[in-house]
Amino acid sequence: MTTALVTGVTGQDGSYLAERLVAEGVEVHGIVHSTSTPAGTSVPEGVEVHVGDLRDAEGVARIVQDVRPDEIYNLGGISSVAYSWDHPVETGSVSGLGAVALFEAARRAQDSSGRPVRVLQASSAEIFGSPDRTPQDEQTSVRPLSPYGAAKAYAHQSAAVYRGRGLAVSTCVLYNHESPRRPESFVTRKITAAAARIARDGGGVVTLGRLDVRRDWGWAPDYVDAMVRAVRHAEADDYVVATGATHSVEDFVRVALQRAGIEDWRSHVEVDQRFVRPADAAEQVGDASRARSVLGWAPTVGFDEIVGRMVDHDLALAGKG
Repeated sequence: MTTALVTGVTGQDGSYLAERLVAEGVEVHGIVHSTSTPAGTSVPEGVEVHVGDLRDAEGVARIVQDVRPDEIYNLGGISSVAYSWDHPVETGSVSGLGAVALFEAARRAQDSSGRPVRVLQASSAEIFGSPDRTPQDEQTSVRPLSPYGAAKAYAHQSAAVYRGRGLAVSTCVLYNHESPRRPESFVTRKITAAAARIARDGGGVVTLGRLDVRRDWGWAPDYVDAMVRAVRHAEADDYVVATGATHSVEDFVRVALQRAGIEDWRSHVEVDQRFVRPADAAEQVGDASRARSVLGWAPTVGFDEIVGRMVDHDLALAGKG
């Protein structure tokens, strides 16, 4: 039986990944920060839980030695760019140094047991910052603009260092990917939850920052599929995971409000400079040609349907579904 260790197992990607692996018959272990999970999250059924902190390198190493995983998926860390501006040191410690602590634990476990350990690092399009080419691919320059991007860049480049030391670490450079499991602290879920509330109450607004920012949005379970394909591929490497299509924040809010039955959507949108980030690339779009050709991966859900599924979920929660 394959054994997998997943960090961030209660998050959007971690929960979808754990459910998939359990369904495959994999023995799944998950690292959580504490025994009390954040509101709105839970540990997927069939997962053995270990309490740990990516900032505790020795503790992480003990978990890896105890679990003896064949596959490690590092999805844990700070998940919000906005949060990273207010907590840059924590972001660097968890998402940057924490990833390297996991790589080192995996390398030592592999060396001591003689059994190969394959690792997947969930990287991010934020490592490219303001990109030097559009669309971005695996050869795009790494030059982050935010503390989040800088921490992810350190982990991303460290993966290549560890590949040079004999550890099969693959990275998936993930572009924005959404689902109903996204917390409302993310702008996408903030929009869909607001659409449901406005539909229920017959009025109200959603307050946002820049509406012209364009992102490459995909479906979270599709991106989890890419991670599994990458970690199990014979040769560890880096893969951009994206749809290749961009939409603006304005597009997102328009589709969401219209899905909720609100045609005069503009009257329900306000802009507030407080929600504008200190630095934000105007457009991010990925070229996933390599993931398609090498891994056989492709996205399966389009933009309008992604937004629609999220809105439908929030309408049901609001009692309008």
